Amino acid sequence: MTVIFGQRSPKLAHHAGEVSFPGGRIEAGEDEATAALREAREEIGLNSSRVQVLCRLDTQRAGSGYSIAPLVGMVTPPVTLQPDGVEIVDAFEVPLGFLLDPGNHRRASMVWRGERRWYSLFEYGSRTIWGATATIVVNLVEVLRGER
Repeated sequence: MTVIFGQRSPKLAHHAGEVSFPGGRIEAGEDEATAALREAREEIGLNSSRVQVLCRLDTQRAGSGYSIAPLVGMVTPPVTLQPDGVEIVDAFEVPLGFLLDPGNHRRASMVWRGERRWYSLFEYGSRTIWGATATIVVNLVEVLRGER
């Protein structure tokens, strides 16, 4: 089993170059699942008909102020990922076992807006998964372990 991530374009105004999950704003007439599946299709070319939404994780608040409503889905193989090249420049998978291994989860801090802020961090090869994305991963791990 793997978890799908996207590498955001370095040209974006918000969260440029960061690792993220596919997603975005809910448009008029959409619910969370419909929006998530549409965004995944638009950003990484994920075929919505191959996704079964399983659950919703805790709402997360990004440092930039965005409210994130993470959904977890199971994708029926084969999985073909095709980043749009505009918002997402690369799509990749990380083994779930890597994310479940406590040895791969670190905590780090930085000073932001005059305050020390702590955040979760996973380093997978040349990729750094941190901030709100890593917080969502930690929430998923806690759910899978029965801790939430």
